[in-house]
Amino acid sequence: MDLEAEKEHEAAFAVASLSLSLPTIFPFVQPKNIPSTTLQPTKLKVPTQASSLTHLSLSTTTPPPSKTSFKSTVSANPLHAPLSLAPHRPRDPSNAAALRRAAVVWFRNDLRLLDNECLTAANNDSLSVLPVYCFDPSDYGKSASGFDKTGPYRAAFLIDSVSDLRRSLQARGSDLVVRVGKPETVLVELAKAVGADAVYAHREVSHDEAKAEEKVEAAMKEENVEVKYFWGSTLYHVDDLPFQLEDMPSNYGGFRDRVQKLEVRKTIEALDHLKGMPSRGDFELGEIPSLMDLGLNPSATMSQVLYFNHLFLLPNQPYISAFYF
Repeated sequence: MDLEAEKEHEAAFAVASLSLSLPTIFPFVQPKNIPSTTLQPTKLKVPTQASSLTHLSLSTTTPPPSKTSFKSTVSANPLHAPLSLAPHRPRDPSNAAALRRAAVVWFRNDLRLLDNECLTAANNDSLSVLPVYCFDPSDYGKSASGFDKTGPYRAAFLIDSVSDLRRSLQARGSDLVVRVGKPETVLVELAKAVGADAVYAHREVSHDEAKAEEKVEAAMKEENVEVKYFWGSTLYHVDDLPFQLEDMPSNYGGFRDRVQKLEVRKTIEALDHLKGMPSRGDFELGEIPSLMDLGLNPSATMSQVLYFNHLFLLPNQPYISAFYF
């Protein structure tokens, strides 16, 4: 009896095995009273630090949904490394996706690092910063009345100031790109070369400088590059004035009475370290031009004045040389 029971058990097991394999061999044959089931793959647990970044993107368009649950839209963004299953390192910037790829800082009459809101803002907003100074040919040569637009003394002072600015930037991990050319051409070429999406600059008020700003804005608009202007050339910030510019008093006494209770904004400290230059793009730093390169010939009188300055000017008093411009 035991032997017969064992044989019956084996036969039943074989029938059961055959019935289990039938849906695989003949998927269209399926008992009505047995619900179909499919095997689910083991779910992959992604660390919270990595999965929380999937919503970050510099693009305004919504990325298409991934075909499988194992891919992330973060890896499609060139600013991010492919999604890793390991937690991010503590030194990785958590707001990298919110920063600009690169920014161009257009130095003009603000050849300084101290109290330079334009440079500080670009450094805070961007992954890399490209400082640029342009010697605009339209600022040199003869005016309509026959006078030098920029005399040799002022030009020499600008050359020295640009040289000092380059050294200061180099000491902080950056550098200065110098060009002789029109800003609306130079800035566009450099912005395209490094993939910059914004140009930072201080506004100016003279007629020629305002015209230069209009040309730069028009050229950048065609390239979808934003131009961000700042104010940094007056003791009182233009946004702090208690009146509109068109209502400004016409004499100094009236102006003084209106602003004497205003507080002067605190200076912005110079940064100890700046973001590096953009790694993208093949561009040269450029040489700082000489007076001859700018079409100016130093005269014997100028040599005597410069020699006088070298002998008698006190340290940290470059404004005295303005009398010779």
